[in-house]
Amino acid sequence: MMQSVESAGYVGWKENIQKKKQHPWKTKAKVLFIDRGLLLVMIGFLLGRAVILSAVSPFALAFLASVWLMQRKKTLHALLAVSLGAVTYTFEHTGFIMLSVLVFLILLAVFMQLKREKVILPFAVGFATMLPRIFFYSLNGPITSYEWLLIVVESVLGAVLVLIFMQSIPLLSPKRYKPTLRNEEIVCMIILIASILTGTIGWFIYGAAVEQIFARYFVLVFAFVGGAAIGSTVGVVVGLILSLANVANLFQMSLLAFSGLLGGLLKEGRKFGVAAGLLVGTLLIVIYGESFTLVNSLTESFIAIFLFFITPASWFSSISRYIPGTEEHAREQQQYSQKVRDVTANRVKQFSGVFDALARSFAVAESDSSSHAAKKRDTDQFLSQVTERTCQSCFMKERCWQKDFDKTYQLMEGMKEAYASNQEPSLKIRKEFENHCVKSKSTLEVMKEEMTYYMANHHLRRQVQESKRIVADQLFGVSEVMDDFANEILKEREHHEKQEMQIIEALKGLGIELEKLDIYQLNKGNVDIEMMVSFYDYHGEGEKLIAPVLTDILGEMIVVKEEEISPFPNGYSYLSFGSAKEYVVETGAANAAKGGGFISGDSFKTMELGEGKYAMAISDGMGNGRRAQEESEETLRLLQQILQIGIPEKVAIKSINSILALRTTDEMFATLDLAVIDLNHAMVKFLKVSAAPSFVKRGDEIVKIEAGNLPMGILHDVDIDIVSDQLISGDLLIMISDGVFDGPRHVENTDLWLKRTLKEMKTEDPQEIADLLLEEVIRTKSGEIDDDMTVLVAKINKNQPKWASVPIYPNKALG
Repeated sequence: MMQSVESAGYVGWKENIQKKKQHPWKTKAKVLFIDRGLLLVMIGFLLGRAVILSAVSPFALAFLASVWLMQRKKTLHALLAVSLGAVTYTFEHTGFIMLSVLVFLILLAVFMQLKREKVILPFAVGFATMLPRIFFYSLNGPITSYEWLLIVVESVLGAVLVLIFMQSIPLLSPKRYKPTLRNEEIVCMIILIASILTGTIGWFIYGAAVEQIFARYFVLVFAFVGGAAIGSTVGVVVGLILSLANVANLFQMSLLAFSGLLGGLLKEGRKFGVAAGLLVGTLLIVIYGESFTLVNSLTESFIAIFLFFITPASWFSSISRYIPGTEEHAREQQQYSQKVRDVTANRVKQFSGVFDALARSFAVAESDSSSHAAKKRDTDQFLSQVTERTCQSCFMKERCWQKDFDKTYQLMEGMKEAYASNQEPSLKIRKEFENHCVKSKSTLEVMKEEMTYYMANHHLRRQVQESKRIVADQLFGVSEVMDDFANEILKEREHHEKQEMQIIEALKGLGIELEKLDIYQLNKGNVDIEMMVSFYDYHGEGEKLIAPVLTDILGEMIVVKEEEISPFPNGYSYLSFGSAKEYVVETGAANAAKGGGFISGDSFKTMELGEGKYAMAISDGMGNGRRAQEESEETLRLLQQILQIGIPEKVAIKSINSILALRTTDEMFATLDLAVIDLNHAMVKFLKVSAAPSFVKRGDEIVKIEAGNLPMGILHDVDIDIVSDQLISGDLLIMISDGVFDGPRHVENTDLWLKRTLKEMKTEDPQEIADLLLEEVIRTKSGEIDDDMTVLVAKINKNQPKWASVPIYPNKALG
């Protein structure tokens, strides 16, 4: 078993260790570039040099602000890198960067008290970019309208880039916060890459521009990984930003966009197909240019293709896992979820098997033959004890036990059976035994004495067998619950194409962006639907819109079972829907302690159970005060924990009784009154252990439910009476403790008095009924409370939806 646990729980860890041993250089590179922040330093250096429109530099400060927000410990590294990059460009540019950083820090110190960093940061970056630029332009004279335009553009771009880089910086973190990138995050990452490439403008390799080489390389990579849509997007974004940095590169945007589109369409041809797309795009775009432009452009494309071909395949696979729509991403998600489900279900089934084996080892299932053999063995042992004290010293031993063995054994067995039944042997058997045995009188006395020990041992064995049977029932119950849970984990997504299309069309008509829809089950009363939906600002659309739409489509009431709402605008939220229960329960309770004190020995509890069940319970501890309260609360606490994992009610009560009965050094006795209501069919089961009667009020009709037995914890085997009844909408269920039932003074028939009192109540509010009934009982005693009293009332109502169903074809519905 330990082997299977290790293989199931530590497979991923072992695989990671093996990968690290096989590729130590990858691990070292990750530590150096990601963990220690070398990649952020390189990016900061290039963004420190990045300039567009010859005089606009919004990248450096936006990057520095994003690092400060997302990875604050590495802010100093980013600041040094940005400063070093700016120094390599011009001194004027360096002065602008340093002054804007200083203004930014001052603004942070002023506005940090507001504690809304994500809202304040873009404005701080905008002003920190604008003020230094105004200062530098004013040194050269009056600021022209064109310079004002550049100032506004630079400040706005700085604020926007902060929002973009905020979504890109976490992707460079050693702990990536999510396994999948949305399209918006991919575009933000592309903008960051293009901004970084802007810092390489002016670098050449044999006449080929470095920024163009890497721009085409990234187009090839994303076209190969994400297809035509991603490839063309990368081409447009990168080409646009590079053309802003150098107007001469304007035609490159068309080249990159077309090459990304064509390369993505030819990705079925693997790397050669994508490379061919770049070459065709290069030739078509520059075919009308000068020969020098054609040669340089082809050189840039060939170098990019060379880098593309030498890129390890594992890199492409790693990138693909985070791009939605790729085969690797789908396979990765499927493998991960399947692995988690299989491992979890396997472990749960193993535990279920263990509990089942333990239950079978405790189960006592003796056949008739084995029972007869056990009885025969007990008789032999009993007679051996008797004969050892009587026949061994008798001179007639040989005659009785050698010559007449059968007759002797038969006579003594008959005597034993009579004594075991607490009866005297018949006159015939007794006379026959006296004629046969010369020491009949002393033998009968010894037999009576030994019978006392025999009965005590027999009773003890019966108690042990009963305890084993109870433990076996408990273990069988746990095994079944765990097995059902394992099967639930392994549930597969069923195909319901018609309902899927209706749901998708309906949500689309309501303007709700649906990312993923999983229909697991559509059985009546057991619907199970999960979906991922995008909301800009969530205002309960799951309950107000989606659930009513599903109700109209599926023809039964659907409610939200679970929801996890994304904290970000347009983030994807998880919603789980299921069948609503046919009935709901409204409860009320009233109690009073003996003598008007604060501590009552009665405890009550209402609880929601799985599978559409609702439970109400009252427990009365023996006596009054703190001790009785501890007894009753402990009983209900154990009951709730056992019931909520799915163990049947009868087994749960027997389990609690066993636990309480085993406390021999600290005896605790308590009554238990339990009502379990099925919210799908309004069936109620009453399980009473030495509890007071309950009542069901239906209009003017009052029905009494009662059962009687000893309190819990006194006997190892508790007798549980189960009474079932069918409720209807509007019924009132009244449960009371012994203090209420035995409370009214000068009342000869308490049943009739309680029924008349309940019948005369005009209200149907559960809380009011509980208060009025308790008040009436206390009033009959002239205000005295000589025992703890508890009243628990529930009203069964047909479930009515809070929001009306929304038809999937509103126009037809109106027509």
